Amino acid sequence: MASYDISRIAEAINAGQHLHAEQLSRAALLESPRDENLLLFLALSLQFQGRSQEALPVYAELTQLQPASSVHWNNYATVLAELGARREAVTAYARAVELDPGNTTAKSQLGLQLIELRDYLPARSVLLDVVNLEPNSVQARIDAARACCHCQDVEGAAELLRHWRHWAPFDSDQQQLELAQVLTLKHEIPGAAELLEDLLARWPGHHDVRLLLATLYERLNRLDDADAVLAEVIRADANTSGVQRNEANHILATLASRRKDPATARDLLERTGPASATNYSHYFQLASVCDQLGDTKASMNALRVGHQLEASERRFDSPEYFRSDAPAMPVDAPRVSAEQYARWPAYTAPAMQDSPVFVVGFPRSGTTLLEQMLDAHPGLQSMDENPFFNCLAGILGNHDRRILDDLSVLRQYDCDELRKRYDVMVGERIQRNAGTRLVDKNPLNMQWLPMIHRLFPNAKIILAVRHPCDVVLSCYMQSFQSSGLAAACSTLERLSRAYVQTMACWLEDVETFKPSVLVSRYEDLVGEFPAQATRIAQFLELEDASPMLQFDQHARNKTYIATPSYSQVIEPVNRKGLGRWHKYRDEFEPLLPILDPMLRHWGYAVDAED
Repeated sequence: MASYDISRIAEAINAGQHLHAEQLSRAALLESPRDENLLLFLALSLQFQGRSQEALPVYAELTQLQPASSVHWNNYATVLAELGARREAVTAYARAVELDPGNTTAKSQLGLQLIELRDYLPARSVLLDVVNLEPNSVQARIDAARACCHCQDVEGAAELLRHWRHWAPFDSDQQQLELAQVLTLKHEIPGAAELLEDLLARWPGHHDVRLLLATLYERLNRLDDADAVLAEVIRADANTSGVQRNEANHILATLASRRKDPATARDLLERTGPASATNYSHYFQLASVCDQLGDTKASMNALRVGHQLEASERRFDSPEYFRSDAPAMPVDAPRVSAEQYARWPAYTAPAMQDSPVFVVGFPRSGTTLLEQMLDAHPGLQSMDENPFFNCLAGILGNHDRRILDDLSVLRQYDCDELRKRYDVMVGERIQRNAGTRLVDKNPLNMQWLPMIHRLFPNAKIILAVRHPCDVVLSCYMQSFQSSGLAAACSTLERLSRAYVQTMACWLEDVETFKPSVLVSRYEDLVGEFPAQATRIAQFLELEDASPMLQFDQHARNKTYIATPSYSQVIEPVNRKGLGRWHKYRDEFEPLLPILDPMLRHWGYAVDAED
């Protein structure tokens, strides 16, 4: 009969007397060295004392004694993860899940470790399975949404977090912070800021909350608020980590740049350096301020490093876009030949007044300026960019991929149902204003003209056009959320080919479908603003163009503008963006033959600085 009392060890563990529990466990193990309960208590007591390295072999021994125990494999994996052995932890968590597929603790941790290892697709699959097992678990939904964001599954993340405003009170402040972080990943910035403001009221000394909130305030064009919330972190310099100080300095640099002080911004960035060896956003930020200062060589050097690092990182979530044989611009949209179009049946469709106004164009061509002008008109209502036609194509593809190869097979009923689904998705994004026409601005919807024309053949479409060299330069200086677009922008040559490829497909589709399109040249828009506003109003059959002239005030009154040009469209129209590429003439000389077809088609010169 055993001479030890195992209940005393359990009581010591529960009372937080972990050293005493260790001592009791070790003494009892002298008598029963392979007792499973005693080994578990010893491992727990060591782990709770912060001695995970000593606990590890004890947990390993338990997996050998009871190799079919999912619990022991889970505990072993947890300590491996604590010690930074993530690959080994993943193997152990996977074994725990294999032994007990219902072990949601092990599944959750497996998914989170896979995220840390940037194995995003397997992480998404595992964490979505946890949601299926525990659909009411807030934490499971937050974790799965994080994985979806990393996989570019914006719709999946949106569905998981659809009802997040009903989740309060949260299980913990940490959980609320994690939700704010995931909302930031999916660019739901106003909601994330609300959560952080609430947290800050209870948790004023938490530097990570302040840093993220300051970042979001800048993104919301609330620069003074960003300064105020960041000030406490700056004052507490001695009590911040190196990572936090680095982040604070990058935010300060952003604020300095926004206030037209690029010299201070550059000094901060160069003294601070990147947060890590993979921190590509540092180089995009540095390139921007160097460009403002006219140091084009330094700007280009920073951009090359930034794109190189970004490509290395994005390969984890979208490797297919970065293969050597990948097309310059990855496109999922269906193509329709003139012969196929001739077979399309004629269907009833919404009239022009009942159809959306589509604003398209290659990114950085002025689509956001157009959108803000249109949204300022009381008869129109815009929304943030949404991949609605990608989603509709996904619905069709899931039903039968062959439909996307020949849209002529769609029936009247199918088109009606797809339009209903489009309306539902719009209603999930914005509260529609009665009596207004919807403005759907998504630059690369120009790739989806066949789908747009099938569902809304009477729609008005505005194509934004800008000097191709200025477009290419502006895109190259951005880090885009979309991995496909980031891949297209990875080099100036690939980006130039992507521009020509995309524009050539558009011109071919316009020739086929002959939609109602107005071409808006950026140079004309900023040079003859009132006249161009009138021209756009007439095209859309609007009586009064004057509200469009106040777009900058309208934009400043908006809570959030979800495009890279959020800081530009709150300013009055100006000509600062014209001819920027001339400063980088040496970089563009090899690109001009590639861009030549579109330079000639749109009538842009390459000699005069205009």
